[in-house]
Amino acid sequence: MAILPIITVPDKRLRKISEPVSQVTDELRQLAEDMLDTMYDAPGVGLAAIQVGHPVRLLVIDAANKEDMPPNPMVIFNPEIIAASEETNFYEEGCLSVPEYFADVERPLTCTVRYLSKDNEQKELECTDFLATVIQHEMDHLEGKMFIDYLSKLKRDRVVKKLTKQAREKATAS
Repeated sequence: MAILPIITVPDKRLRKISEPVSQVTDELRQLAEDMLDTMYDAPGVGLAAIQVGHPVRLLVIDAANKEDMPPNPMVIFNPEIIAASEETNFYEEGCLSVPEYFADVERPLTCTVRYLSKDNEQKELECTDFLATVIQHEMDHLEGKMFIDYLSKLKRDRVVKKLTKQAREKATAS
């Protein structure tokens, strides 16, 4: 079990586009396991590899309701949305890379994702409601995008300014 450091705004690596995985290796499987440990420790419901400094197309997700459902960890390589509903929904989103900030974001209510499993098998996943939101949020990270990009420029600038100031103060204190 390894808890990895999570990169936060304003780190420029969060804007890097992640590279596809040609084949899932033991090293990538270990990274996925470490990411799951990190996500649960944070705590969060999803984590993209870029958030822990690895620019590869890898997501880990567990969108199970902790009170009503057992854990349901998912490891997803090279996700690609192949269908999305025109119907949308708003969810209040947060992000481990944008600590202590939440905002409503509108996304498709359902989507179908094609991906590579940790066993190198092509699979498809039908996502609805909260799971659809989580997977789209995490997939945005692979493109260098964050949920705050859906906000007005004024709100986004305020959040980035606050987190930049906090990062500077933390660096000065160290």
